[in-house]
Amino acid sequence: MKNRSYICLVVAFMLAGTCRFASGQPPRGQLVISPQVNPDKTVTFRYMAPSAKDVKLSAQFEKGPVAMAKGDNGMWSITVGPVKPDIYPYNFIVDGIQVMDPGNVAFFPNERFKASLVDIPGETPLIHSMQDVPHGTITYTGYTSKTMNGIYRPLVVYTPPGYEKNPQKKYPVLYLISGTTDTEETWYKVGRANLILDNLIAQGKAVPMIIVMPYGNNFIEISGPASPDVVPMYQTYSNELINDIIPFCEKNFRITADREHRAVAGFSRGGGQSLWAGLSNTDKFAYICSFSAYLTKEAFEQHFTSFYSNPEVTNKNMKLFWLSIGNEDFLYKQAAEFIDLLKTKNITTRTLITTGGHTWMNCKLFLSEAAPLLFK
Repeated sequence: MKNRSYICLVVAFMLAGTCRFASGQPPRGQLVISPQVNPDKTVTFRYMAPSAKDVKLSAQFEKGPVAMAKGDNGMWSITVGPVKPDIYPYNFIVDGIQVMDPGNVAFFPNERFKASLVDIPGETPLIHSMQDVPHGTITYTGYTSKTMNGIYRPLVVYTPPGYEKNPQKKYPVLYLISGTTDTEETWYKVGRANLILDNLIAQGKAVPMIIVMPYGNNFIEISGPASPDVVPMYQTYSNELINDIIPFCEKNFRITADREHRAVAGFSRGGGQSLWAGLSNTDKFAYICSFSAYLTKEAFEQHFTSFYSNPEVTNKNMKLFWLSIGNEDFLYKQAAEFIDLLKTKNITTRTLITTGGHTWMNCKLFLSEAAPLLFK
């Protein structure tokens, strides 16, 4: 009886403590729905900041930051648009400080700026949208880089639909490098490379392929994306791709290991790294794609004489040499000059000049247009 009374007393004490603990919790704040994409393609953004004096929205579809209005409850809000369907980065500027949207779990993987993402769907599914088709698999992995003194380097790898079902089948591979300060996740989370390939494969426009998305930062600072100072950075990354990344991937994934089934592509700095690695190793890459990047005349003529000295041989050996840029891109002038330089050398290229700037909206377009040309 004494033991039973003791147990009851302990349970009662615990319940009482629990009730006191629960009642002592601070009240939940107001639920913030942000961003809210409306049926007419306008978008409402909200940010709870009762003490803030000024809150602005900074979004890639706007020309500059726009002021948000403060409600009586401390909720700042604004409705903008209609906005052209696509995926856009945005953030709030709160009393001069840039912050991500705390109501949004979708974010832009980047090592410097921090932005959230808003996805404006199209009336018909866009090429990067989730569609009712077979889907590939995303694998997070990594390797020890001998080129980078033994440090661990991450990779994100896309394997196409059906990869797990046929363990004997091998696939061609695209090494896809992101831009300056981006991470190995950016082509996946912002560029939607996996969904683009899922949809292209389902439509019969692209062959099933593996996509390797490496971390492109090798910690060598440069003064400009195409100055002679890029040579150490580009060459170091080329070495890492050839000596570390490719051997690791061919050991751990079912990759057809020859140049006719190997491509390299990239955006911005990653485009420059792709150009350098591809042109330096034409015995290993039959496909080279540059998105919003270039090489200077001096760097190209100094380091790649063998590539342009016999254009007939080069054009025969290269399955695809792709160059694309937006006409509002801050690198447009230099990229256009590089395209013209290749023409004077009688090098055959496929080019795509679009509207728009140095954006991941253009990146998705470039990939969706170039991928169908690979491995055919």
